[in-house]
Amino acid sequence: MAAQKGSAFLLKISDGAATPTYNTVAGLRTTQMSINGEAVVITSKDSGGWRELLSGAGTRSVTVSAAGIFLGSAAETQVRGNALAGTIADYELSFEGGEKMRGRFLVQRLDYSGDFNGERNYTMTLESSGAVAQA
Repeated sequence: MAAQKGSAFLLKISDGAATPTYNTVAGLRTTQMSINGEAVVITSKDSGGWRELLSGAGTRSVTVSAAGIFLGSAAETQVRGNALAGTIADYELSFEGGEKMRGRFLVQRLDYSGDFNGERNYTMTLESSGAVAQA
């Protein structure tokens, strides 16, 4: 497998249409995704002293973190509106190799910052709500 460029790891938000179009949340400098799982332990006296886990059980979640330059795009305005309203919306993560993951996410955190004579930056964290699947 060849190395892939981080700049091609994009966060996109759905326009909410019946046949959705996903728009890039512009100005991202860094994007990170974490897939989390919580195991269900089924260890018993018959386990021989070894921990056993139940496959397919427990909870799974995806966390997306991103940081970038505020450009005032429509997608950024939509993300901010979702954060203020606590709205869960459809997002897409796309990768350089053409792979895509789609799911519903809540904007868990949205921070803005800026320095005198500098650009306005933001960081955000999204938490999945429901299944996140390869598209």
